[in-house]
Amino acid sequence: MAFDFDQWIDRRHSDSLKWHKYGDRDVLPLWVADTDFRSPPCIIEAIKKRADHGVFGYGGTPTGLIDITVSRLAQRYNWHIQPEWIVILPGVVSGLNLSVRAFTEAGQRTVAPTPIYPPFRAASKLAEREQINLPLHLQHGRWVVDLDTAAMQGNERLLMLCNPQNPGGTVYRREELEAQLAFAQQHDLIVCSDEIHCDLILSPDARHIPFAALSDDAAQRSITLISPSKTFNIAGLGASMAIIPNPELRKRFKQVREGIVPGVDILALVAAEAAWREGDAWLEAQIQYLRANRDWLVAQVSALPELQMNSPEATYLGWIDASQLDVASPALYFEKHGLGFSPGRDFGDDNFVRFNFGCTRVLLEQAVSRLHSAVMARR
Repeated sequence: MAFDFDQWIDRRHSDSLKWHKYGDRDVLPLWVADTDFRSPPCIIEAIKKRADHGVFGYGGTPTGLIDITVSRLAQRYNWHIQPEWIVILPGVVSGLNLSVRAFTEAGQRTVAPTPIYPPFRAASKLAEREQINLPLHLQHGRWVVDLDTAAMQGNERLLMLCNPQNPGGTVYRREELEAQLAFAQQHDLIVCSDEIHCDLILSPDARHIPFAALSDDAAQRSITLISPSKTFNIAGLGASMAIIPNPELRKRFKQVREGIVPGVDILALVAAEAAWREGDAWLEAQIQYLRANRDWLVAQVSALPELQMNSPEATYLGWIDASQLDVASPALYFEKHGLGFSPGRDFGDDNFVRFNFGCTRVLLEQAVSRLHSAVMARR
């Protein structure tokens, strides 16, 4: 089946957070991590079929979704989990916040790479926990975490990872994950690993390895957060899960969740199951489209000496260094030139912007044209 990722779908007057941000201003929204692609037909048909039933009462345990999750993780990642390890959530962000609150106490600290997806930073701040930031540095064109700079004090409890890395797009190799496991063992840390982009691997030589699949010790000290939402553009439906092999950690996680984080919408569960059960052909076509977008974007940015962008191994997010542009805030500067990027400040480095290239090629070309004009205006 052919899938048309060039199809323009007007989201400007829908309920889109992404497209509403700038109102009627002539600013291309390239910020929040959802794509402009229509979701796979299998998801749309599954939702229609469920809607035709006509009754939308409280949902029960989604056995179909759990079954396909177990088999999919085994098939794609050689990670063999048990159904009872799965905790269904309405979003990965809630899983980050629950992990901080479940596994740290007042006076204890979290540890996370920087720059990092903003909810990692917010989760600790909202729980009034101090966070140690481990800097990412470029190594052979890949953003990798520097574990040697950690100023550990002995009151750290939770290591928060993001793999594939957001915003840098790195897919951690086995030896890099093992180094992070050794760090967690050395400091007796629980590990919360956000792996929401695991299916969006663009580089053929990269392979996603779940942190918890490294060893039994890794599994017993970990919470893994996954979802089909980014991969299949169903983030607005909100179906995610935490996979927690350790029964004591799982019990604590559920206790903290009780009465605060609700269950998942029944249509979201239908969409998630359809995505993982029937969506792989669409996914492969999307990856090819995103790979072409990525390669073209990297080439265009590389032609501008004021900007630097390393090719992300995964995701549809470009992390662009604008420090040589010599402006007070790159995000605000580009916004004045009609480009709505995610500000690097939110991730931990105001010299950068994050560019969402999960869009049609026509829109991408418009954005790059504006990017060139913005840079030329500074010369």
